[in-house]
Amino acid sequence: MFAGVTLHRSPLDQAHRELGAKLVPFGGWDMPLQYPSGTLAEHRACRTGAVAFDVSHLGTVRVEGPDAFDLLQAAFTNDLGKVAPGRAQYTHLLDEGDASVLDDIIVWWVGAERFDVMPNASNTSRVVAAIGGEDVTPTRAIIAVQGPQARARLGKVYPRAAAVGRFRVEVMAVDGAEWVVAGTGYTGEDGVELAVPAEVAPAVWERVVGAGIQPAGLGARDTLRLEAALPLHGHELGPGITPLQAGLGWVVSWDKGEFRGRAPLAAEKEQGVARLLRGFAVEGRRPPRAECKVLLDGEVVGELTSGNFSPTLERGIALGFVPPALEPGTPVAIDLRGTAVAAEIVATPFYKAT
Repeated sequence: MFAGVTLHRSPLDQAHRELGAKLVPFGGWDMPLQYPSGTLAEHRACRTGAVAFDVSHLGTVRVEGPDAFDLLQAAFTNDLGKVAPGRAQYTHLLDEGDASVLDDIIVWWVGAERFDVMPNASNTSRVVAAIGGEDVTPTRAIIAVQGPQARARLGKVYPRAAAVGRFRVEVMAVDGAEWVVAGTGYTGEDGVELAVPAEVAPAVWERVVGAGIQPAGLGARDTLRLEAALPLHGHELGPGITPLQAGLGWVVSWDKGEFRGRAPLAAEKEQGVARLLRGFAVEGRRPPRAECKVLLDGEVVGELTSGNFSPTLERGIALGFVPPALEPGTPVAIDLRGTAVAAEIVATPFYKAT
């Protein structure tokens, strides 16, 4: 229970507890924040080796049938016509009134007439309301195996899953169970995500960890995605924030026809955005945080949406909104609890895997 609310539990909940994980409420779920190794070690393990995240809190909305393609084309910003069955695509669901991002989503095009739509945890019911489909989240677990050694180590126990290419999707039978495996992730590293039936998930997790893949929690997942400048819904995306403001115009396919929220987004495109998401490198190791103010010549010009200490760069980094005229290379300051700390607007991502 959390504040009177019963939290969902992952099929891997007991495994996390046996490993000594610190569990915290996240998106209505009780999920591991970190293991005894700690967030810093888990972050570095992902950058240098391989880690496994339980991301079963993410939703899976299954949309099937002859009308599934057209339904999703009309709902989402990106153009599924650019991909094909066996591929994954990043896309947005917009508010019809102001074109703000109701959710950012990965679509797994599993079969000719089958799509597994993957919303953020707290937005699953909102996505079902918008597109229909069946919420199959309780039937499976999702294990994200990430890092430069992810495929090599996973290949020791599940070679076919390890071979699924980047942004590819494959259905496979493993030990008599149907898996869906996608070459997707949220860390800036290579890897795959395994959607496995809930009843076999603990055994799969045990084999994955036994292959030398270190368990990692949501703390490391957040610092990893921040270094890769990947948006987090509720921070870089959400109410009042459009794809254009977030610098994600590439997610919008203007030539595919109508989609939900197109008209207000087109109006913003014509007028020009009033603010733009930028990256900030902060002087020193002190971590900036969301809602800290961005200062230019002592005046507030913007606000951070996410910030933390970067274990890879060993300095504070952040994302935040400022006027579009403030480009990379502009010196600014961040108000950290009343202290103006020197910073610079920088190009993103902060880190890119080689």
